[in-house]
Amino acid sequence: MSATPDRDADHSGGWRTYAPLDLHPVLLHAMAAFNEHGYHGTTVRDIARRVGVTVPALYYHYENKQALLVTLLETSMSDVLGRCRAAVAEAGDDPVDRFSAIVECIVVYMANRRGLAFLDSEIRSLEPENRARYVELRDSLQYMLLDTVEAGIEQGSFTTPIPADASRAILTMCQGVANWYRSDGALTPSDVAERHVLLCLGTVGYLAPREPAKPASLRQARENAGARTRDSVG
Repeated sequence: MSATPDRDADHSGGWRTYAPLDLHPVLLHAMAAFNEHGYHGTTVRDIARRVGVTVPALYYHYENKQALLVTLLETSMSDVLGRCRAAVAEAGDDPVDRFSAIVECIVVYMANRRGLAFLDSEIRSLEPENRARYVELRDSLQYMLLDTVEAGIEQGSFTTPIPADASRAILTMCQGVANWYRSDGALTPSDVAERHVLLCLGTVGYLAPREPAKPASLRQARENAGARTRDSVG
């Protein structure tokens, strides 16, 4: 018996809100073990010891170690996708607003869910069928971002000649937050998100309008990015 991630999680009530991570104890301890020792360096016996149960008892919940990794990875990707969809819906029709919301959402997720997000590097440990399913989920996030970048280019707000490459670079940069962010550091998740929106707007060649931008949580970052881009090409 194993828990299945909710692929249709509803985050419309607040995609910026993060409650304490609610996972089965077996998953929580498996996540900690995978992060500490890697997937291949972790044994089922080690996870059972951490949980305080026997190996047969652990197998009652999850059939094997691979099932634990699959559940953790799919839970994480399902969560960030649901939050990004809610962020896009809140941002409205403007591509720049949507782009800024997606970047903010991904970065804030990486900072608040480091334990889960860090496991993305274990994609190499997935069996072929599981890997294909996870890659499909991850591609959905990339396509969401790419569609927004292309809409911004069509609108004339973004100037990058390589939208697909820019989108991949942005996702890599945002996902990297899970590797270095520390909750006891000087920056809050919102601080890190604001800086990454600035960096990512520069990556897509954002040209800010001369008139004041529409009110948004990261308006100043957008204006700064546009000003810097104009200076570099002027």
